[in-house]
Amino acid sequence: MRSFQFFRSLFCALLLMVSINAWAQKYPSKPISLVCPFAPGGSADIMARFIAQKLSEAIGTPIVVDNKIGGGGGVGSNLVAKAKPDGYTLLLITGGYPAQAALSKNPPFDPIKDIAMISTLTFYPFIVHVGLNSTYKNLNDLLAQAKNNPNKFNYASSGYGSIHHLSSELLNIMAGTDFVHIPTKGGNTALTELLGERVDMLIEAPTLSLPYIKAGKIKPLAVTSKERLKALPDVPSVSEFLPGYEVKSFIGLGATGGTPSDIIKRLSLEMKKIIDDKDNYARLAELGGDPQSSTPEEMRQFVENEYYKWQRVIDLRKIERQ
Repeated sequence: MRSFQFFRSLFCALLLMVSINAWAQKYPSKPISLVCPFAPGGSADIMARFIAQKLSEAIGTPIVVDNKIGGGGGVGSNLVAKAKPDGYTLLLITGGYPAQAALSKNPPFDPIKDIAMISTLTFYPFIVHVGLNSTYKNLNDLLAQAKNNPNKFNYASSGYGSIHHLSSELLNIMAGTDFVHIPTKGGNTALTELLGERVDMLIEAPTLSLPYIKAGKIKPLAVTSKERLKALPDVPSVSEFLPGYEVKSFIGLGATGGTPSDIIKRLSLEMKKIIDDKDNYARLAELGGDPQSSTPEEMRQFVENEYYKWQRVIDLRKIERQ
């Protein structure tokens, strides 16, 4: 009797594996939605549309970018976390994902378990910018003035709880300054505020700001990575003024937690092929990034580390969780 039950269980397990593999082999059989949790036209949206186009060409099915904005990216992420785990709802994951999760007072989903990581696409620093007519020659000049005039200087961000917000607060911590936060409704809006010189400082991604820097419309003071940015070799890193400061954001792809591993593996391999293509690599580098693919496990570990990093910043600056 026990032998019969054992073989029946084994048969059922094998049948389930065959069914899952058959399902994965048929994937994709309909259009895929790629949720971008930020507004159209911003740096995240630019990358979402790049991924959608290249991945669509690779797997032979339409991929539609669906901008679901709100909550510092939380609205879009929550939508994907609660979607059917079948690989037809993907998520553009940015450095803002672990930042927003760390700021959530009552998270509606587990940011590590309920989103299946697929692969990173590119890593990039942010750039500390000031208005074109500002008199600051370097970051030290700006920080010295801000430190001597607490709460008199401000900075814009793409929204409360965004990585731009928390990166600026990390600068406040390490520089001993008190820049006042001016949240906006997206990266484009924050950039517009700087272009109009209505804010003193902006930390933003090179994917969005590089064209304005090259056109001479805003001034870069520093980059947030330890190394200087290849696209701006004359611009120092923040760590040259504040040793130990480093913020390196990223773009990656995720899916609903529980999506079959065969589908996750296939998408991860396709992402690697996309990044390994020399033209795609050059385009990503041109946007100010450092193109790098990863395994799902490597991406999950990186996101988890970032999540705990931003929790510490939130606690130190006594930022109210929402």
